[in-house]
Parts: sequence; C-alpha cells; structure tokens
Amino acid sequence: MADPQLRQNLAHATHTIRDKRARVVAEVEDWEALRQAGAAIKDHTLAHLPDYLEQLEAALTAAGAVVHWARDAAEANAVVAAVAKAHDVDEVVKVKSMVTQEIGLNEALAAEGIAAWETDLAELIVQLGDDLPSHILVPAIHRNRAEIRRIFADRMAAAGRPAPDDLTDEPAELAAAARLHLREKFLRAKVGVSGANFAVAESGTLVVVESEGNGRMCLTLPEVLVSVVGIEKVVPSFADLDVLLRLLPRSSTGERMNPYTSMWSGVRSGDGPQEVHVVLLDNGRTNALADDVGRTALRCIRCSACLNACPVYERVGGHAYGSVYPGPIGAILNPLMRGVGTDPQVDSLPYASSLCGRCEEVCPVAIPIPEILVDLRAQVVDAHRGSVTPKPEAIAMKGAAKAFGSGRRLGLSERLTGLALGLARRLPLVSAWTGTRDLPPAPRQSFREWWRDDRP
Repeated sequence: MADPQLRQNLAHATHTIRDKRARVVAEVEDWEALRQAGAAIKDHTLAHLPDYLEQLEAALTAAGAVVHWARDAAEANAVVAAVAKAHDVDEVVKVKSMVTQEIGLNEALAAEGIAAWETDLAELIVQLGDDLPSHILVPAIHRNRAEIRRIFADRMAAAGRPAPDDLTDEPAELAAAARLHLREKFLRAKVGVSGANFAVAESGTLVVVESEGNGRMCLTLPEVLVSVVGIEKVVPSFADLDVLLRLLPRSSTGERMNPYTSMWSGVRSGDGPQEVHVVLLDNGRTNALADDVGRTALRCIRCSACLNACPVYERVGGHAYGSVYPGPIGAILNPLMRGVGTDPQVDSLPYASSLCGRCEEVCPVAIPIPEILVDLRAQVVDAHRGSVTPKPEAIAMKGAAKAFGSGRRLGLSERLTGLALGLARRLPLVSAWTGTRDLPPAPRQSFREWWRDDRP
C-alpha cells in the first residue's frame, strides 16, 4: 500500500481486464443460466469425485499415459524429478501452471540439479526477476513495461541468452526478446511440464487454454510430457467441457475464445510426446471437499475474475496473501486446503475482505465467496478458543458481554461512554486504528436519559 507505482500498475491492469470481461459477458443473453450450469456441473463432479477420478485414470491408462497419485507437494515433486532423471536431463520447459507454483516444483527441481524454464511471458518475467506471481491470470501484473525491460536487460544473459543491446520498453520488442530467449529452449528440451485447466474423465483428455502459443510448443515438441493436475479439475464429459470453455475465456481474458486450446489424450505414435505422465494431486483438496460450506470453492476454474473485481486486492496486490492463490479465491482456498489454526498468515486471509460481494457477482461458477469467508472467520475464532494469551479483541468482547448482561452495568457504561471514547483516542493500540477510521463522538444524551427526561 506504500508503493504508488504498484498501486497504479494494479489499478490500470485490473480495470482494463474487468471492463473487457463486462463487454463480452454482456453479449451472452443467457449468461446467468450458463453460470448456473457450470456450477451444477462442478457440484455434480465433486459429489462423485472418486468415481470420475477412477474413470479418468482408466481412460488415461488405456490411451498410453502413466498415472501417478500424489497426496501432497512432496510426492508430486518427487514424481516429476524422477521422470526427468530417468531421461538424464538437467532442464525442463514449463507451461504456465498454478498447481506447479502451488507445490514449489521449480525449487524442488532446482534442488535436484534440474532447471525449470518458464515459457509464459508473465511467468518468465517473474522468474527472471526472482519474484513471485501476484495474479492468477497475469502473474506479472504488478510490473510495468519499464520494469520488465530492466529485468530482461539485467537477467536474461545469466539465463542463457542475453537481451538485445538496444532493447526498448515497447511491448512488441519485449515479446520478441522473450521469443528469441525461449526458442532454443523449446527446440532442445526433452521433457515438458504442464498443468491442466480441465481433465475429461470419459476420454482421458487433458485441456490447456492459453493465449501465447508457448503452451502448444511445450505440449508438442518434447519427447516426454509430465502434467500435474489437481483432482478437482476433472469433468465428466465433453458436453460438460463445452459449458466451462464458454465461461472461462470471457471471465479471464475478456475474450470469446482463447487463442490456443490444446487437448491431448495419452500417446499417439509419431505425434507429440511419446511418453506421457499425469500426476493427480490432492494437497489439501480433500480437506476442502470435507468442509460442508467451503467445498464449493473447488468449483473454481482459475479465471481470476474475482481478483479483478476485489477492492482489497486492487490496493494490496497478490503478494500480501502469501500464496500462489491471491485475492478472494485465495482467501478461501488457502485456509480450506491448508487448515486454520496453525499459521497466522493463513488465519488472516478470511479477514482480507470487505464482504462487498463483487467476487460472487463475477464468478463464472457462482462460488458464494462471502458466505465461505464468514464461515472461515468463525473457524479461525474457534481454532483459537482457550488460547493461553487471549487476544485484545476477545478481552473486549468479554467486557462487552459483561456490560450487556446487566441493565445496571449497561446504564453505567452509557454514562461513561464519552469519557471512554476520549481516552481511547489517546491509547496507542486504539489510536493506530482510529488514525485511518472514523470514531464517532458519543451522543450528548443516552437513550435511558432521553426516556427518563424527554419522552412525551
């Protein structure tokens, strides 16, 4: 919040994407019916998740893919590293993937001596800048083009191919520099790594939607492909996929259709990778599924519409959430998947909202985010009940309960309100709060006094 350039970058980008989305959504006469259809598909799939996952595994195996099950990040990372080592490679190329960011795959591979090269332009910017993603759709949304030019000029040489000496901050030149930097990596890579936007159970088809074409390169050029897929990404059929593919592009990039939609089902002789591995990842998703209120968060198709609509995200940016999933969806996914009561950062996330409801309004699968946030706040409070050191808020609430429990004590409190508010403004803890918020003055007369003296 203290960085004006960051706030300017975020405001410009989120407003631009939000306006594009609104225009293309307005073209669809039955948009609300389409949203509800998408929500119903996801809810049905989640209610029968074990069955559809087994169907997906069988279809993938029949198509020549090798299916791995991973309970957590460590198991998933170990599978990818083992595949890379089996082919004696020291580098892999990657399609933009939130789930591989979630499990820290790049860092895990680096520990094994394997370099993972991001090929999405925004992810490349984040990687070269030793940065973290701050947005689901546009990981480098917090950078402007002048900052990107400096990153390319300073860091590309160390990553294998230097940027042109005369590089400017024109978008076309920056994209061309990235293209030159990545092309040789595409051509020499033996192993590619991807996620998946969807996985169709009936056919064992994985789906990646993207806008740059780098995904198509990663998915077709390497000899070996490893796809890490969250178990909630499965959909029953192509008919269900049709609905979700009409929702996702309009909600994410504000386009009627993504420029590149890649689908693959196992191995095809002479066409694309000749060895395909699919890692089906839990990593807390069954924890979220077990939550009666929060399980609808697993409907999420990672469009990022809620981030672009959120007034809190716009002001603080993605890094403040401490996770690869920022914004309103991150504020519910992280506590649901990681659990409340163990990490103060995670416990703070359900409070990173004004509960204005914009996120639910724009969500293409109608996730009731504000409802889940309120429920998670209650879970956070319950997780800290009986704490050895009670929080100031808890002490204040106990005092209020004591006062409201007796008419005599409440009357005394009312008479002391003016004095208490005056003192409160001088207390360090309270003054820090009132420095950015209005603390109304006490009324001249309490209700009890009015009732006694002035009522007709």
